[in-house]
Amino acid sequence: MRVVLVTRAGCHLCDEALGLLRELGVEPELADVDADDQLFNLYDWRVPLILVDDAVVAEGKVTRQQLKSLENQSGRGSKPA
Repeated sequence: MRVVLVTRAGCHLCDEALGLLRELGVEPELADVDADDQLFNLYDWRVPLILVDDAVVAEGKVTRQQLKSLENQSGRGSKPA
């Protein structure tokens, strides 16, 4: 599973999204939207944006609920009884 956090400097929502990902045991690749023309054209006003295997799973104000599937895939989710 490849997780990418599209972010930009000074973005408090990006910092919060990164914190949530790390709490779930996921260390994403970081992609600066302002340093890549293609990312900028696609996602400029949508940051933070989380991509899992190139599919958007969350953007803007990211919540733990949106990331529930990542928690299960990271092995930190609840174990079946």
